[in-house]
Amino acid sequence: MFFERIEQAPADPILGLTDAFKADPRSSKINLGVGVYQNEDGITPVMKCVKEAEQILLEEEKSKTYLPITGFPEYGQFARELIFGKDNPLATDGRAVSCHCPGGTGALRIGADFIHQQHVSNTVWISDPTWANHYQIMTSAGIKFERYPYYDRVNHSLAFERMLETLLQAKEGDVVLLHACCHNPTGVDPTVEQWETLGAFLKEHKLLPFVDFAYQGLGKGLNEDAQGVRILNKYCPEMLIASSFSKNFGLYSERVGVLTVTSEDVETAKRVLSQIKIAVRTAISNPPAHGEKVVLKVLSDTRLRSMWEQELSEIRERIHKMRQELVDKLSAAGAGDYKFFVEQNGMFSFSGLNKEQVEKLKADFGVYIVGSGRICVAGLNERNIDRLVEAFVAVTRE
Repeated sequence: MFFERIEQAPADPILGLTDAFKADPRSSKINLGVGVYQNEDGITPVMKCVKEAEQILLEEEKSKTYLPITGFPEYGQFARELIFGKDNPLATDGRAVSCHCPGGTGALRIGADFIHQQHVSNTVWISDPTWANHYQIMTSAGIKFERYPYYDRVNHSLAFERMLETLLQAKEGDVVLLHACCHNPTGVDPTVEQWETLGAFLKEHKLLPFVDFAYQGLGKGLNEDAQGVRILNKYCPEMLIASSFSKNFGLYSERVGVLTVTSEDVETAKRVLSQIKIAVRTAISNPPAHGEKVVLKVLSDTRLRSMWEQELSEIRERIHKMRQELVDKLSAAGAGDYKFFVEQNGMFSFSGLNKEQVEKLKADFGVYIVGSGRICVAGLNERNIDRLVEAFVAVTRE
């Protein structure tokens, strides 16, 4: 037989955790493992601006024909405006090209395929820790990876000096994968000054930035979260950015992302785009349409865009509120100093719990978090936060 020797693959650590959570019969169980935003009611909501855009599209839509291989040109332009700023020439002057990909993951994979197929580089440096799928995406695309230290577990901060010291080992032409903001899983981001230092470092050592921009708007704000990318581009005219609209539009199931590549001049950018089209064509043929049309409708309509920015602000503020409330309640319970939770950005934080403590959270309290100790702060609400604090205190005092 052809398939009899195929082995069972290990479960995805996040999806496997969700399966275990669903099978848990306890009514008090809490899932802080899955990386999606949830509101106070524990629901991943459809944004009002998205609902309105979909209603308009339903009335206006006359065809379900294929999109262009790279998506609508206007979609790419709006994506570049969000990344670089509306007044930045890169949004319109042709030195940056964009293509719609199935989610941020698809953008990472198409970017990796482009790097490998065009012999741009054969090694990518990835932060340790990082989103686990980064390693698999690069390996599947044929690129080998190295790790650079990122997180100072003792001080709950960025291990910036060790990061740069390790990247001194990178060879000229290597790729460095960076998180633009809301680092997954730590929530720790470089400061503006560190971004400047990093940009100068990459330029000096001739390293190519590949930026994972999955959470724009969920950290400090749409423009604030883009500071790192904009600073890098001052030093590095060539870079790749994988953006996602899954989180900041709540379009998780629609798979809406975009790969943007910047070049030194327009002619180079045209050649880059021609090869990206081949990578897209061979991988997915054409991008999915619905999510892209929703994003395009919202961003091109003044009223809907204003509504989106307000809703995104409310999401961001709720995450900040739950961070602060968690710190206050842990402090009141005598659990120790967890102020680092409010110094981190986005949906995720490293709790500092070890694997044994994580297992006790699950076994004794029905609290599900990733084995690394990462928690999804966006999964907290007024109904479960006291239960989480109780569990934290119990497992950390033993």
